[in-house]
Parts: sequence; C-alpha cells; structure tokens
Amino acid sequence: MDNVEPPSAPSNIPEFSVSELSFALKREIEGAFPRVRVRGEISQPSFPRSGHCYFRMKDENAVLDAVCWKGTIPRLGLKIEEGMEVIATGKLTTYAGSSRYQIIVDRLELAGEGALLKLLEDRRKKLAAEGLFDQDRKRELPFLPEVVGVVTSPSGAVIRDILHRLSDRFPRHVLVWPVAVQGEKAAGEVANAISGFNRLPEQGPLRRPDVLIVARGGGSLEDLWAFNEEIVVRAAAASTIPLISAVGHETDTTLIDFASDRRAPTPTAAAEMAVPVRAELVTEVLDYGKRAIACLNRHLREAATELTGLARGLGDPRQMIEERQQRLDTAAERLQLGPRRVIEVKQQLIAGEARALRAAGERYKSEVRQRIERAHERMEQFAERVRRCGRELLARGEERVDQLGKLLESYSFHSVLSRGFALVRDQDGHPVLAAASTAPGDTISIEFADGRIGAKVSDGVAGHPRPKPQPRKKGGGSDDQGSLL
Repeated sequence: MDNVEPPSAPSNIPEFSVSELSFALKREIEGAFPRVRVRGEISQPSFPRSGHCYFRMKDENAVLDAVCWKGTIPRLGLKIEEGMEVIATGKLTTYAGSSRYQIIVDRLELAGEGALLKLLEDRRKKLAAEGLFDQDRKRELPFLPEVVGVVTSPSGAVIRDILHRLSDRFPRHVLVWPVAVQGEKAAGEVANAISGFNRLPEQGPLRRPDVLIVARGGGSLEDLWAFNEEIVVRAAAASTIPLISAVGHETDTTLIDFASDRRAPTPTAAAEMAVPVRAELVTEVLDYGKRAIACLNRHLREAATELTGLARGLGDPRQMIEERQQRLDTAAERLQLGPRRVIEVKQQLIAGEARALRAAGERYKSEVRQRIERAHERMEQFAERVRRCGRELLARGEERVDQLGKLLESYSFHSVLSRGFALVRDQDGHPVLAAASTAPGDTISIEFADGRIGAKVSDGVAGHPRPKPQPRKKGGGSDDQGSLL
C-alpha cells in the first residue's frame, strides 16, 4: 500500500478539443498576419483537376506551403513553374486537416531582374527547341503594302510616330488594333490582335493587312514582359502576315523579336521598313525610263547603220536582174549564130582541101587517092558531126519556136486570121469545118482579121452529100472543134 501514488491534484489549465485548438490557432495567425509578402523559391507545384495550384515556397532554412485558387491564377500574369524565385502576396492561414500553416496567394511577382532573366532564358531555349525562331520560317516583307496593320496602344506616342513616318515616306492605309502594352491583360490582347488581323478576309470590307507592326515604347524588363509571354510569341510565329517587331529601344530584346520576320530597333524604324520612300521610287523610275529610252534609241541607230551597210553590199536588185537578162539574151544570140558559123567554116575547109586534092591529083594519083580517101573519111566524120550538131541545134530551136507558137496560139486565134485565113460560122454561130457541112441557101458568116461579113452558099460540093446534122451537146459546144492551124 505504501507504493501506491496518490491521485494528482486538479489543474486550472483549460481543456480544448483538437478542432477548438486548431480554429483558435487559425484565428490567431490570421489576425496577426492579415496580409504578408513572402519571398522564396517555388518548389513542387501541382495542378489538380479542381483547377487550384498547390506549391511550396522555400529558402535555405525553411519551407512554407502555398495555395492559389482557380479564379486567382489567370490574374497572376505569371505561369507558376518549378524553381522560380518570386514574391508572393496574400494572407497567412492554417490548414487544420494536416496541422500546417500556409499562405493563400492572390498576387505573384518575380523576385528581382536576375530571376526574370533566368525565366526569360529558359523560355527562349524552350521555344527555340520547338523551331519557332528558325530562319527558314521567316518571310520577306512586301515591297509596297497596300494596308499596314499596327498593334499598339492608341494613346501613346508610338502610334503617332508610326503614322507620321508612314505619311512622310509613302502614305498607306493603316489599320490600328488598340491593345494594352503593359499589365496583366497586355499579353492576351496582343496575341488576340495578331490572330485577329490574320483572320480578316483578303478581299473583304475591312481588308486584311499586307504587313503587321507590333510596337511599344521603351521600358524596364518588367514593363516589356508581356512581349515575352508564350501566347504572344506563338501568335507571332503562327502569323501568315509578315510581322515586324518594334518593342522597346534598340538595346531592349524580347522573345517576340526572335519569332517575328523582322526586328526594328524603334517603332519609327519599323515604319521605315514597312514602306519605301515615294520620292526615291519616283526618281528611280524616271531614271530607269530615261535609261531605257536611251538604250532603245542607241539600238535603233546601230540597227539602222548596220542595215545601211548591208544594203550597200547587196547592190540594186533591179540592176542585178537586168544584167542577168542581158547576159541571157547575149548567150541566146550566140547560140543561134553558132551552128551556122560552124557549118560555114567546115564548108570552107572542105572546099579548100578539095581544090588542093584536084590540083595534085594528076601528079600524085596513088598518093592523092590515099589522101583523098583519108580526107574523105575525115570529111564524112566532120560532116556527120556538123550534121549532128546542126540537127541538135535546129531541134532545140524548133522546140523553142514550137513552144512559143503554142503559147501564142493559146492566147488568140486572130493571128491566124491575119495570115489570110478566115473563120466560117453557120447561122447558129458554130464553126464550119468542111464544105460538105454546108448546103445551098445556107446563111454563113466569114470572119477575117479585120472584120466579119455575111454570105449565102450558092453551090454544094459535088459528090459529097450534106451530112446529117448531129445533135448538139448541152451548152452549145461541139465534140470536135478542130484546129485553125
């Protein structure tokens, strides 16, 4: 009994249930830290089907649970990623289900420029790996666009600079899609503007632009961050309209610069890239026109000079034809005189040899007889050759004369009448080819070379009865008209 401990004395410490203690701690913490800003590195982000985001913020010594509700995530302006160093703004609370305290985030911003640059570089590598920045994707800008689309703020100095520069260089029709260029809504509005311009019909009431300019003035890295968002970069890469990026100053670089077809250092430079200088084009066209006219005149002069030289070398065609005709006439005349001259020469030669033979015949009978025989043979040969040559020449002449006569005959029969012939026709106008074709009392007409007379047949041909008239062929022609020659 001595070893039994006495019961403990009653304590004045209040007693809580687990739920009461958890809610008491929750009220205490939320009352002490109604709104806080916490800096740390995002770790283990998760996105369940509910649409909320759960992650942990940590530094080198501690870890803090964090939650961002579904309706808050679109307003953050940042995509929650592993390893991002951020500053989270929200209220501190507890989660009784696991006895943990956590921060409910309603605002998130990158912690410092170094973190922004790291995020920018990681995003650039990711998009480059997808091929959005490849050079073969970039398109040539149109030389002279009809419509220029501008995506920028309608109230800033950027749009005024662009319009003024376009008006100075080459006035064009400009379509402005007003957007916010800074803030939470900027990235979505810029991406929608690029996609909206690409959806316009090419031949509609509001014509689709031929080139786009996405422009913004200079600013800090945070001010230009909307143009580093993936939605903007992907919209620029997917644009079928050539796009010029003119975000910030020359030293500012955003991811849209890599996805665009051309980067301009300033908005004014973008306007200069979009259109040429009209005055320079007019001067260049006039210069090309003068050069073309001068070149054409030079070619015409050279061609005229060359043609004149060739004409001098060819000579007068009419004179050349006349010379050839004269040579042909001379040759024809010589051809006609040649056979006669040959015959005369041969005849003289034969006569001389004959006289010589006769003079020497008595003294040298035997020798002369042989010589006469040889001479006779030679004369026969010569005579045969002369006769053959004469026949050939005469045959050619006769053939030529015959051809000319036939040609003359084909032209007219009056030449035959002029040689004393006459053409006798019956009363029907048909030629009378024989005396037997007439009968006493028939009326005939006789056509001479100088005219026609009428006559009547008085006597018939003795012993030749008048042939029975043959039926005429249709058309009044005769089967055998005969020939006047």
